[in-house]
Amino acid sequence: MCGRFRQTRSAKFLERQFNSELIDALSEFDVLPRVNIAPTQPVVVVKQSKGKPRVITMMRWGLIPAGAKDPSIGNRNINARSETIYSTISFSDSVRSRRCLIPADGFYEWQKSGRVRQPYCFEVGEGELFAFAGLWDTWKNANGETIESCTILTTASNEMVGNIHDRMPVIVPPEKYHLWLNPEVEDFEAVKDILKPYDASLMRQYPVSPKLNNANNEDTECAAPIMLGSPEQGSLF
Repeated sequence: MCGRFRQTRSAKFLERQFNSELIDALSEFDVLPRVNIAPTQPVVVVKQSKGKPRVITMMRWGLIPAGAKDPSIGNRNINARSETIYSTISFSDSVRSRRCLIPADGFYEWQKSGRVRQPYCFEVGEGELFAFAGLWDTWKNANGETIESCTILTTASNEMVGNIHDRMPVIVPPEKYHLWLNPEVEDFEAVKDILKPYDASLMRQYPVSPKLNNANNEDTECAAPIMLGSPEQGSLF
Protein backbone atom coordinates (compact mmCIF):
# COMPACT_ATOMS: atom_id res chain seq x y z
CA MET A 1 0.00 0.00 0.00
CA CYS A 2 1.02 3.64 0.19
CA GLY A 3 -0.07 5.57 3.24
CA ARG A 4 2.55 8.31 3.41
CA PHE A 5 4.97 9.89 0.91
CA ARG A 6 7.27 12.82 0.19
CA GLN A 7 7.29 15.46 -2.57
CA THR A 8 9.86 18.22 -2.22
CA ARG A 9 10.23 19.61 -5.76
CA SER A 10 9.20 23.14 -6.69
CA ALA A 11 6.28 24.00 -8.96
CA LYS A 12 8.66 25.16 -11.70
CA PHE A 13 10.58 21.88 -11.55
CA LEU A 14 7.34 19.89 -11.80
CA GLU A 15 6.17 21.95 -14.77
CA ARG A 16 9.38 21.12 -16.64
CA GLN A 17 9.44 17.47 -15.62
CA PHE A 18 5.86 16.77 -16.68
CA ASN A 19 5.63 19.23 -19.58
CA SER A 20 2.64 20.90 -17.98
CA GLU A 21 1.47 24.12 -16.32
CA LEU A 22 -0.18 25.00 -13.04
CA ILE A 23 -3.92 25.54 -13.34
CA ASP A 24 -4.98 29.18 -13.18
CA ALA A 25 -6.19 28.89 -9.58
CA LEU A 26 -2.73 27.87 -8.34
CA SER A 27 0.53 29.72 -7.90
CA GLU A 28 3.99 28.32 -7.31
CA PHE A 29 3.53 29.15 -3.61
CA ASP A 30 0.68 26.62 -3.37
CA VAL A 31 3.06 23.76 -4.22
CA LEU A 32 5.11 23.46 -1.05
CA PRO A 33 7.86 20.91 -0.31
CA ARG A 34 6.40 18.19 1.94
CA VAL A 35 8.23 15.30 3.62
CA ASN A 36 5.28 13.64 5.40
CA ILE A 37 2.17 13.76 3.19
CA ALA A 38 -0.77 11.90 4.74
CA PRO A 39 -4.20 10.70 3.53
CA THR A 40 -7.01 13.28 3.10
CA GLN A 41 -4.45 16.08 2.67
CA PRO A 42 -4.04 18.04 -0.60
CA VAL A 43 -1.53 16.48 -3.00
CA VAL A 44 0.00 17.59 -6.29
CA VAL A 45 -1.57 15.87 -9.29
CA VAL A 46 -0.77 15.92 -13.02
CA LYS A 47 -3.85 15.31 -15.19
CA GLN A 48 -5.11 15.73 -18.72
CA SER A 49 -8.78 15.93 -19.69
CA LYS A 50 -10.11 15.35 -23.19
CA GLY A 51 -9.42 18.27 -25.49
CA LYS A 52 -7.42 20.14 -22.85
CA PRO A 53 -3.69 20.58 -22.13
CA ARG A 54 -1.85 18.72 -19.40
CA VAL A 55 -2.03 20.60 -16.09
CA ILE A 56 -0.78 20.47 -12.50
CA THR A 57 -3.40 20.86 -9.81
CA MET A 58 -4.09 19.99 -6.17
CA MET A 59 -6.51 17.27 -5.11
CA ARG A 60 -7.66 15.64 -1.91
CA TRP A 61 -5.89 12.32 -1.34
CA GLY A 62 -8.67 9.74 -1.05
CA LEU A 63 -10.93 9.31 -4.07
CA ILE A 64 -14.60 10.25 -3.69
CA PRO A 65 -16.55 8.70 -6.60
CA ALA A 66 -18.83 11.12 -8.45
CA GLY A 67 -21.91 9.16 -7.44
CA ALA A 68 -21.04 8.81 -3.74
CA LYS A 69 -23.68 9.90 -1.22
CA ASP A 70 -21.16 10.45 1.56
CA PRO A 71 -17.73 12.01 0.87
CA SER A 72 -16.23 10.10 3.81
CA ILE A 73 -15.89 7.11 1.48
CA GLY A 74 -12.76 8.87 0.23
CA ASN A 75 -11.02 8.11 3.52
CA ARG A 76 -11.03 4.43 2.53
CA ASN A 77 -9.96 5.10 -1.06
CA ILE A 78 -6.42 6.40 -0.59
CA ASN A 79 -5.20 3.31 -2.48
CA ALA A 80 -6.73 1.15 -5.19
CA ARG A 81 -5.55 -2.37 -6.03
CA SER A 82 -4.46 -2.29 -9.67
CA GLU A 83 -5.59 -5.90 -10.17
CA THR A 84 -9.25 -5.00 -9.54
CA ILE A 85 -9.70 -1.35 -10.56
CA TYR A 86 -11.44 -2.20 -13.84
CA SER A 87 -14.14 -4.18 -12.05
CA THR A 88 -14.53 -1.99 -8.95
CA ILE A 89 -17.44 0.47 -9.15
CA SER A 90 -15.56 3.25 -7.35
CA PHE A 91 -12.74 3.19 -9.93
CA SER A 92 -14.03 1.63 -13.16
CA ASP A 93 -15.08 4.94 -14.75
CA SER A 94 -11.92 6.78 -13.72
CA VAL A 95 -9.57 4.14 -15.11
CA ARG A 96 -10.96 4.74 -18.60
CA SER A 97 -10.40 8.49 -18.88
CA ARG A 98 -9.42 10.02 -15.54
CA ARG A 99 -5.95 8.65 -14.97
CA CYS A 100 -3.36 10.90 -13.37
CA LEU A 101 0.22 11.06 -12.14
CA ILE A 102 1.04 11.91 -8.52
CA PRO A 103 4.60 13.26 -8.22
CA ALA A 104 6.81 12.04 -5.37
CA ASP A 105 10.46 11.64 -4.48
CA GLY A 106 10.01 9.05 -1.74
CA PHE A 107 7.39 6.89 -0.04
CA TYR A 108 7.29 5.18 3.33
CA GLU A 109 6.43 1.75 4.67
CA TRP A 110 6.63 0.44 8.22
CA GLN A 111 8.28 -2.66 9.63
CA LYS A 112 6.57 -3.94 12.76
CA SER A 113 8.50 -5.58 15.59
CA GLY A 114 6.25 -6.09 18.59
CA ARG A 115 4.87 -2.66 19.45
CA VAL A 116 7.58 -0.87 17.50
CA ARG A 117 6.79 0.53 14.03
CA GLN A 118 10.00 1.47 12.23
CA PRO A 119 9.46 3.59 9.10
CA TYR A 120 11.57 3.09 5.97
CA CYS A 121 11.86 5.43 3.02
CA PHE A 122 11.95 4.07 -0.53
CA GLU A 123 13.42 6.14 -3.35
CA VAL A 124 14.10 5.83 -7.06
CA GLY A 125 17.75 6.26 -7.98
CA GLU A 126 19.47 8.84 -5.77
CA GLY A 127 16.21 10.38 -4.63
CA GLU A 128 14.97 11.35 -8.08
CA LEU A 129 11.48 12.65 -8.79
CA PHE A 130 9.09 9.94 -9.96
CA ALA A 131 5.31 9.54 -10.32
CA PHE A 132 2.70 7.20 -8.89
CA ALA A 133 -0.07 5.93 -11.13
CA GLY A 134 -3.29 7.50 -9.90
CA LEU A 135 -6.98 7.93 -10.69
CA TRP A 136 -9.12 10.99 -10.03
CA ASP A 137 -12.76 12.00 -9.90
CA THR A 138 -14.95 15.03 -9.18
CA TRP A 139 -17.65 14.91 -6.49
CA LYS A 140 -20.35 17.54 -6.06
CA ASN A 141 -22.37 18.17 -2.91
CA ALA A 142 -25.99 19.37 -2.64
CA ASN A 143 -24.85 23.01 -2.76
CA GLY A 144 -22.99 22.49 -6.02
CA GLU A 145 -19.55 22.70 -4.41
CA THR A 146 -17.03 20.32 -5.95
CA ILE A 147 -14.13 18.30 -4.58
CA GLU A 148 -11.51 16.81 -6.86
CA SER A 149 -9.88 13.78 -5.27
CA CYS A 150 -7.45 11.03 -6.21
CA THR A 151 -6.16 7.59 -5.28
CA ILE A 152 -2.77 5.90 -5.66
CA LEU A 153 -2.72 2.52 -7.40
CA THR A 154 -0.86 -0.35 -5.77
CA THR A 155 0.59 -3.63 -6.98
CA ALA A 156 2.52 -6.58 -5.56
CA SER A 157 5.82 -5.52 -3.99
CA ASN A 158 9.18 -5.99 -5.67
CA GLU A 159 12.05 -7.74 -3.90
CA MET A 160 13.11 -4.63 -1.99
CA VAL A 161 9.76 -3.38 -0.72
CA GLY A 162 8.64 -6.96 -0.10
CA ASN A 163 10.99 -7.19 2.88
CA ILE A 164 8.76 -4.63 4.61
CA HIS A 165 5.30 -4.88 2.99
CA ASP A 166 3.55 -7.11 0.44
CA ARG A 167 2.15 -4.16 -1.54
CA MET A 168 3.77 -1.10 -3.10
CA PRO A 169 2.57 1.91 -5.12
CA VAL A 170 2.65 1.65 -8.91
CA ILE A 171 5.52 3.82 -10.20
CA VAL A 172 5.09 4.91 -13.83
CA PRO A 173 8.26 5.00 -15.98
CA PRO A 174 8.72 8.44 -17.61
CA GLU A 175 8.40 6.97 -21.09
CA LYS A 176 4.88 5.82 -20.15
CA TYR A 177 3.64 9.18 -18.78
CA HIS A 178 1.95 10.15 -22.03
CA LEU A 179 0.17 6.81 -22.41
CA TRP A 180 -1.09 6.78 -18.83
CA LEU A 181 -2.34 10.38 -18.96
CA ASN A 182 -3.90 10.23 -22.43
CA PRO A 183 -7.70 10.45 -21.91
CA GLU A 184 -8.27 9.26 -25.48
CA VAL A 185 -6.88 5.83 -24.53
CA GLU A 186 -9.91 4.18 -22.91
CA ASP A 187 -8.91 0.56 -23.52
CA PHE A 188 -7.64 -0.87 -20.22
CA GLU A 189 -5.59 -3.46 -22.12
CA ALA A 190 -3.47 -0.61 -23.53
CA VAL A 191 -2.36 0.61 -20.10
CA LYS A 192 -2.48 -2.41 -17.79
CA ASP A 193 1.15 -3.37 -18.52
CA ILE A 194 2.16 -0.21 -16.60
CA LEU A 195 0.58 -1.61 -13.43
CA LYS A 196 3.45 -3.82 -12.29
CA PRO A 197 6.16 -3.69 -9.60
CA TYR A 198 8.94 -1.20 -10.29
CA ASP A 199 12.42 -2.62 -10.88
CA ALA A 200 13.99 -3.06 -7.42
CA SER A 201 17.50 -2.57 -8.85
CA LEU A 202 16.57 1.05 -9.66
CA MET A 203 15.53 1.81 -6.07
CA ARG A 204 17.08 2.22 -2.63
CA GLN A 205 15.73 2.15 0.93
CA TYR A 206 16.79 3.38 4.36
CA PRO A 207 15.28 3.72 7.85
CA VAL A 208 14.08 7.13 9.02
CA SER A 209 13.13 8.55 12.38
CA PRO A 210 10.04 7.13 14.15
CA LYS A 211 8.97 10.77 14.45
CA LEU A 212 7.62 10.26 10.93
CA ASN A 213 4.89 8.08 12.46
CA ASN A 214 3.13 11.26 13.54
CA ALA A 215 1.62 12.91 10.44
CA ASN A 216 1.91 16.29 12.14
CA ASN A 217 5.72 16.11 12.02
CA GLU A 218 6.90 17.90 8.89
CA ASP A 219 10.49 18.83 9.71
CA THR A 220 13.16 17.42 7.41
CA GLU A 221 14.86 15.68 10.32
CA CYS A 222 12.05 13.14 10.63
CA ALA A 223 12.62 12.05 7.01
CA ALA A 224 16.44 11.91 7.11
CA PRO A 225 18.30 8.56 7.11
CA ILE A 226 19.15 7.11 10.53
CA MET A 227 21.33 4.27 11.76
CA LEU A 228 19.52 1.44 13.52
CA GLY A 229 20.98 -0.33 16.53
CA SER A 230 21.50 -3.89 15.36
CA PRO A 231 24.43 -4.70 13.00
CA GLU A 232 22.21 -6.37 10.39
CA GLN A 233 20.05 -3.23 10.18
CA GLY A 234 22.82 -0.69 10.42
CA SER A 235 23.39 0.01 6.73
CA LEU A 236 21.65 3.11 5.35
CA PHE A 237 21.24 1.72 1.84
